[in-house]
Amino acid sequence: MRETHRFRATAAIACVLLAAGCAELQKPEAPKPAAPQITEDMLRSRAQEQLAQGVRQYEAGEFDGAVKSLTASLDHGLLSKADQSRARKFLAFSHCVSGREQQCRDEFRKAFEINPEFSLTPAEDGHPIWGPVYRSVRTQLIAEREASQPKPLIPRGKAEQLLADGMVKYDAGEYPEAYKLLESALKEGLKDKSDQVKAMKTMAFTLCLRERFRECRNEFIKIYDVDPNFDLTPAEAGHPSWTRTFAAAKAQAHKNMAAKEKKEKGGAATPKK
Repeated sequence: MRETHRFRATAAIACVLLAAGCAELQKPEAPKPAAPQITEDMLRSRAQEQLAQGVRQYEAGEFDGAVKSLTASLDHGLLSKADQSRARKFLAFSHCVSGREQQCRDEFRKAFEINPEFSLTPAEDGHPIWGPVYRSVRTQLIAEREASQPKPLIPRGKAEQLLADGMVKYDAGEYPEAYKLLESALKEGLKDKSDQVKAMKTMAFTLCLRERFRECRNEFIKIYDVDPNFDLTPAEAGHPSWTRTFAAAKAQAHKNMAAKEKKEKGGAATPKK
């Protein structure tokens, strides 16, 4: 009888322990902390930071680091078009100064594809390393766009074609060839005053870019015989190669016009004998 009670007691204890173990096993696990949510705003902010970092690295001469940061900023796909073209511009600069002309050319082209109105500042355009590459890409794209457009029903005159050819040479950095073509266009007889001014202005640019400043100044002065109100655009006026030369030419042209006007008025006031 005692054995029976002992057996029952042992069995009861075993059941209690087993129930406790099962209860322990059935306890719910503590919830794992939720993974941080990466939002689009966070990625956009990161892209902006990488763009700013890439520009700083470029300015510090760390060109390979700049390429990595700028490329990473574009990889997010969240930069505005203006910032994308800015990133492409500094990528082009970094490749050009590192001797990678083809990559430089590719980045300039991508910048134009993002923003057809993309352009360098006058100081950037005049840079001896990437300036010619930039102008070459721009000329190529202009030629491609013109080729894709339907041909005009009225063909260009000889003078107008010479002007167009001269502008292509100018954009490609072939300044002596551009000057000759533009000079020929004027001799051939450009009909529109705006075309005449365009040719003369670009001829002056080619002279200043070759450091023939006296001839450049004289060419600028001639423009005022065609258009007394002529002026450069703000971007053109700020170009380091001709800023001072143009300012001197403009002052001289206005002085010449004032003297001519005074002389004409004086002649008209003189009574006939």
